[in-house]
Amino acid sequence: MKGYSKRLGEVKEYYFSTKLKEVAQLRQAGHAIINMGIGSPDLPPHPSVIDALKKAAENPKAHGYQSYTGIPALRNSFAAFYERHYGVSLDPEQEILPLMGSKEGIMHISMAFLDEGDEVLIPNPGYPTYTSVTKLLNANPVYYELDESSNWEPNWEQLAQMDLKKVKLMWVNYPNMPTGAPGNPKLFERLLQFAEANDILLINDNPYSFVLYEEAISLLAVPGAKEHALELNSLSKSFNIPGWRVGMLAGRKDYLQAVLRVKSNMDSGMFLGLQEGAVAALNLGNDWFAENNAIYARRRALVWKLAEKLGLQLLKQPGGMFVWTKVPLGTDALAMVDRLLHEKHLFVTPGMIFGSAGEQYIRFSLCVAEEDILEALNRIEH
Repeated sequence: MKGYSKRLGEVKEYYFSTKLKEVAQLRQAGHAIINMGIGSPDLPPHPSVIDALKKAAENPKAHGYQSYTGIPALRNSFAAFYERHYGVSLDPEQEILPLMGSKEGIMHISMAFLDEGDEVLIPNPGYPTYTSVTKLLNANPVYYELDESSNWEPNWEQLAQMDLKKVKLMWVNYPNMPTGAPGNPKLFERLLQFAEANDILLINDNPYSFVLYEEAISLLAVPGAKEHALELNSLSKSFNIPGWRVGMLAGRKDYLQAVLRVKSNMDSGMFLGLQEGAVAALNLGNDWFAENNAIYARRRALVWKLAEKLGLQLLKQPGGMFVWTKVPLGTDALAMVDRLLHEKHLFVTPGMIFGSAGEQYIRFSLCVAEEDILEALNRIEH
């Protein structure tokens, strides 16, 4: 063995991968850990989604390789979903590419467009995978700040001063994680103007539209967006199937064809049962979202109360799967997170994993049963 790839020197193991080992050790030692760290929906999928999966699995012909581009019913359902909820018209044959999870899509897109030494604009704070994938490909992350004072929109003055000659891609994420900022059409228009002016491909990562937000928004709803942008979406959060790994990429045909050239060398198609279940999910009515959001709203009210008990500043947003809070001046957020884990057996996420701009923040997940949040409150009070 002559050694590992040099690219691993720039990439650390995903924070949750390492931290959950610590959580597991504490549980083995007999501690009842309340996990408010990860946004993995704990609510079940709709029964019709499970039924569709079961029915497909019982078909003897369902277990072979599938098309790299998904079954027509899945692409058609994605197109109808985008038309119905976002007002975006997509050609299911040419402008939709089903993915085995949108996290994998971040890698596929990056591999299709980046060469060594290219630069990528990444939000700070932002999803850590944007950075790790960029580094794995020997491209260079360039961070742009999200401005708390303008509700976590980009710091446009900072962007205007950057040398963008080597920048090929720009990651945006609205509705935003971790901050919960909703985004808006005017912001999308400005982002698209910026991308066009600087010859940058803009990608919006959009998995949170339906968690507590009153209105679902899409970058592709802006006229002309397909010329300069792609959008990732996912069924994980909206339909409570994170482990199924069902996502999609939408945009211009030639962009998707480039991504498909990568993807077709990385997987052998999605299991038919998952695709049929996804079709059932995409065809659910608004009652499905309303029922989930009623539960999330009750949980959020309790988490707000918990954060206040901890002396944290609440940065309330209209939606999202998380509560983003700020520690008091002079408080070490990471030390506070570790103290909560080891003294109160409560696992929450330090904002520093989302970048330097998150160092004074702590994130709470809403993917926790109400009784567990009440128990967390009890632990804090005693």
